[in-house]
Amino acid sequence: MTAAPGPVVLRRAGAADATPAADVWLRSFSTALPTVVRAHSDDAVRAYFRDVVVPSHETWVAESADDGRVVGVMVLAGDELSQLYLDPDWRGRGVGDRFVALAKERGPRGLTLWTFQVNGPARRFYERHGFVAAEYTDGSGNEEREPDVRYVWRP
Repeated sequence: MTAAPGPVVLRRAGAADATPAADVWLRSFSTALPTVVRAHSDDAVRAYFRDVVVPSHETWVAESADDGRVVGVMVLAGDELSQLYLDPDWRGRGVGDRFVALAKERGPRGLTLWTFQVNGPARRFYERHGFVAAEYTDGSGNEEREPDVRYVWRP
């Protein structure tokens, strides 16, 4: 039996966090969405985090207080919660709850987000946090060509 991961610190991401945050995204995506074909290579995802996400968007990381490792990433783009990914070993430990609470604090007038229709655990998570499905698509508007759903949260 392995010990439960310890506490995390949520903080704004800096340039040095881009690759670890992208790596969390990659591990999470492949674990949570094994049937979804990724539109970009690992290196392209890392470059996107380095060149676009961290410098241009409000990016937050969850850092393990035990070893300083980045174990989660959340990206806000205006009123959109554009990304929330956790290292698979850290799911179900309250880190996502803390990220959503922070997102609501940062976007007090309301938030929107997109998730894939096949991602049942994410959909249940967001619904538990008061997000309501507002639009379903056939996936023609996203790079993965995967049916998705837009969620809205209003205070």
